[in-house]
Amino acid sequence: MRARITHAVKIPTALLLRALRAALFISVCSGVLAQSVVDSTATVSTVMDVHIGVLGLFHPREFRVTAPAGSALLLHAGEERIVLEHSSGVDSANVHISGGDLIITVGVRVVRASNLTITGRKSEPVNFVLAVPGKILRRYHGTLEIKPAAGTLTAVVSMDRETAVASVVAAEAAPDAPFEALKAQTVAARSYFVAGHGRHRDFDFCDTTHCQFLRELPAPDTAAARAAAATRDFVLVYDSHPLPAMYTRSCSGRTHTPAEVGLSRSYYPYFSVECKQCRTHPARWSSRISAHDAATLHSLDESARLKIDRRLGWSAVPSNDFVVQTERDQIMLEGIGQGHGIGLCQSGAAAMAEEGSDFRQILSHYYPNTSIVMWPGTASE
Repeated sequence: MRARITHAVKIPTALLLRALRAALFISVCSGVLAQSVVDSTATVSTVMDVHIGVLGLFHPREFRVTAPAGSALLLHAGEERIVLEHSSGVDSANVHISGGDLIITVGVRVVRASNLTITGRKSEPVNFVLAVPGKILRRYHGTLEIKPAAGTLTAVVSMDRETAVASVVAAEAAPDAPFEALKAQTVAARSYFVAGHGRHRDFDFCDTTHCQFLRELPAPDTAAARAAAATRDFVLVYDSHPLPAMYTRSCSGRTHTPAEVGLSRSYYPYFSVECKQCRTHPARWSSRISAHDAATLHSLDESARLKIDRRLGWSAVPSNDFVVQTERDQIMLEGIGQGHGIGLCQSGAAAMAEEGSDFRQILSHYYPNTSIVMWPGTASE
């Protein structure tokens, strides 16, 4: 089948309603090394907010929430309302889990509640700082909910979709990526947010490679923020349905289909396409693992690769394209590529942009037979 050039279309109302009812295969978009894959269903979203579970990798039992200068945070804890504001001298709260409840400490005040919501004074999105004490600190813009879950704390940030897209692109893309490649990345990331809802029980997405990396919101003058603004509301569709677009850091010279790496098929077939950049300049890697760890590892087996990488680290087996050599009680892996190799190749997209391709041509190459639309319902220009 020949690829059609990616182009803008106007989706009829009937098709939009049909898309809203459609069940979509959930895939994962990885921009760094790996992602997990869930064969599930989800509904297409027209909601402009996304709900993202953050800092869950740290299995936190304590959080510290701080109001940065210029922001006032309103804490909703049961019937209690507490204001955190830098100018007042009380700008932070500690939250830890006790039994099935939260213990919220603000200065000398201690409140017990089943959950905690943090907003601006008028329940609007707000800038705030969230930290796992002694481990990590991040800044967000949105609203925050903290609740106990299975002996740890779950933090869910609700933010505008465009805020999330810019944050993802800033985290996922290479810092020197050409602007047109960044624009292609923003469309893929936004498509995932539109089509991939329901990834987790308590929130729609997480901030890891299981879904998409999400870090701090970039400044408005950064390339990632400008790319998100330049493609605002643009998503990829196939057969009138938005697709949760998969992407990878570097393919092996030709992108894979899900079936080639042992994954379930999606409604979008992910055609295997040539990547000139990775063919001529492959990302080579080598790794040593024990024979025991390698017992279930096979080339072109994404599920097996992910199991090992979750246990040993994402650099243990960076891609699905490798050969195996045995050296005593160790296995030597020699491979090329980074990630599952499905969908948009970030290395290839950067090279295409440097050669003069715009974001539409890049997306058309890596996602053949798709179109770009504004979601919901208006044709892009």
